[in-house]
Amino acid sequence: MNTPANAAPTLLCVDDEPNILAALRRLFRPAGYRVLSADSGAAGLLVLASENVDLVISDMRMPAMDGAQFLEQVRAHWPDTIRLLLTGYSDVSAILAAINCGEIYRYITKPWDDNDILLVVHHALERRTLGLERDSLEALTRQQNAALMALNDSLEAKVAARTGELKAAHDTLVTGNNKLKNSFITTIKILSSMIETRGGHLVGHSRRVADLARRLAIKLGMEAKQVQEVFIAALLHDIGKIGFSDELLATPASRLTGERLGAFRKHPLRAEQLLMPLEDLRGSAAIVRAHQERFDGAGFPDGVSGLAIPLGARILALASDFHNFQNGTLLARRVPPEDARQIIYASAGKRYDPSVVAAFRALFEGDVAVPPADLAVLSRQLLPGMVLSRDLLARDGVMLLSAEHVLTAGLIRQVQDFETKCESRLAIRVWPPKEC
Repeated sequence: MNTPANAAPTLLCVDDEPNILAALRRLFRPAGYRVLSADSGAAGLLVLASENVDLVISDMRMPAMDGAQFLEQVRAHWPDTIRLLLTGYSDVSAILAAINCGEIYRYITKPWDDNDILLVVHHALERRTLGLERDSLEALTRQQNAALMALNDSLEAKVAARTGELKAAHDTLVTGNNKLKNSFITTIKILSSMIETRGGHLVGHSRRVADLARRLAIKLGMEAKQVQEVFIAALLHDIGKIGFSDELLATPASRLTGERLGAFRKHPLRAEQLLMPLEDLRGSAAIVRAHQERFDGAGFPDGVSGLAIPLGARILALASDFHNFQNGTLLARRVPPEDARQIIYASAGKRYDPSVVAAFRALFEGDVAVPPADLAVLSRQLLPGMVLSRDLLARDGVMLLSAEHVLTAGLIRQVQDFETKCESRLAIRVWPPKEC
């Protein structure tokens, strides 16, 4: 069921705790949403059977039917309805069940941050709208193709006119698909920021690793699709650590022993399990699985060696270690960048692929600094129509808006309000305006 274009989006909140439902209603109604509620999974299914619902937020722990079972029913009967899971505990098996069975868009931990959950719902509905637009455009293209086949070959003028219409429709479809791709990358970045909300050395780590991995992949001549897979794998390479305790996250890998070392060595497999249900992420999932393998065969989880390790995983291994040396994740001390490079150079043929090390050396010793093409601005200098050149991040590394986002007056007010409430200034960078 689809919501009319001029109607407010409808949210369904399902939780067996009345105070949680009341809090969600207070949060979403002022934001312009129509909010329905249900105190159980069965009650939620009855609401869905009688109402047009755009997005469902369900608690995980509920009697009779838990959140994963409820969202599986929603996916089966109302697949176009966006599904979010609300959970107050780190239960990896429950989260996996919701992802695999309910195909959830995102899970949110309790207690939540109001700004974060509003942004998640906004991006989810925006992605749903783009998907509906894409389906409409694809249906239009199919209709136009059928009409073109029915035209008489002798009617050259009509064929030319129809060809022009098809080109316009194709251009619109390409634009819509590009928006979907951007939304997909934005979703990946949001997913990668979940583990980084634990703070400490993890803040911004995945983005730094992803940037270096992408540069290495390009340097080694990988195709655009493969570069994209490496970039996404780097953004998500720590997702398998989502269930780690704070103590385990804070312990350098070189000091892990016994059960803690065993738990640590499972994180590449856990990451692959989380990503494999999504077809578009299977290439990246294979890279994440193998990024702890060593070129000499002494790595894990499979103990493969040399060129049997996917090239993307060999790239990710080096990129991740370079930054982990610096933030104290691998060793008991933080290593300066120059010393980290020397460690990597010395480990060529052992820990790392010599060809990747050579590309890494060329990247650092051959690059010339180029002044940034974008502009740093203050929030009070923002104007509607400006385009973000980089992801807009909160101080703790959580992404607020993705790169290439076109700012509106409403979004600018939200950014300014966020700075006021957090008593901190955001690092905002935009593309310079184009000359007329």
